[in-house]
Amino acid sequence: MPRVIFLGTNGWYDTDTGNTICILIDTSSCTIILDAGNGIARLDGFVDFNKPAYLFLSHFHLDHVIGLHTICKYNFFNGLWICGQEGIASILGKILDAPFTAPIEDFQFAVRFIELPVQQDELPFSVASLPLLHKSLTLGYRFEIDSKIITYCGDTGYCDNAVKLSENADLLITECAFQSGQENADWPHLNPETAARIAKESGAKRLALVHFDAEIYRTIGDRKKAQEDARKIFSDTLASVDDMVIEV
Repeated sequence: MPRVIFLGTNGWYDTDTGNTICILIDTSSCTIILDAGNGIARLDGFVDFNKPAYLFLSHFHLDHVIGLHTICKYNFFNGLWICGQEGIASILGKILDAPFTAPIEDFQFAVRFIELPVQQDELPFSVASLPLLHKSLTLGYRFEIDSKIITYCGDTGYCDNAVKLSENADLLITECAFQSGQENADWPHLNPETAARIAKESGAKRLALVHFDAEIYRTIGDRKKAQEDARKIFSDTLASVDDMVIEV
């Protein structure tokens, strides 16, 4: 049975309410990491580094990759696969290098890049990826592992691909950067109502809200209000906080 551990639940920047976004899926055979905000710096408190590890990046906005400069402290004994959109190796090769941080070749472990969807058959578990609705190309992911379906929709507005990826998911994890009623067509994100709409339309079993905009959601109470608003549409909704654990 997979465990989902929220290591970072903020969008944009760190505050007292949480680190920037990073989510761990602990499975029987491997470690799956969703995005690499500053929450990834706490990975060593939760991960078995003897398992193969796979990091899936939704896109390259800094709150989703800023924590990459800390992964050199780890030792993934079976290597780390970094998965994302086409061109990921070239883009991250500029970030994971001097003068920004320690270069990849200095890491204690091997790093491989997998471009999706063209190389998805190289992964040892089922994953589907589709582009979402955001300011820059952003991928959503659907994992089928340990007889469970877990969907992750990072930064996005409401779109058909989010619903498709979430179909009958045991757990749907979606961003919730906006508060109820807020929207911005020029910089698409979800609010509690649109996140709940995706869950309801897709037939998902549970919904976890994450990636709360740090400027908009100043307190945990703000998140609880988002949870209440989403539950009016989709009852099995949780607003995540750092260190929350969900058994799927």
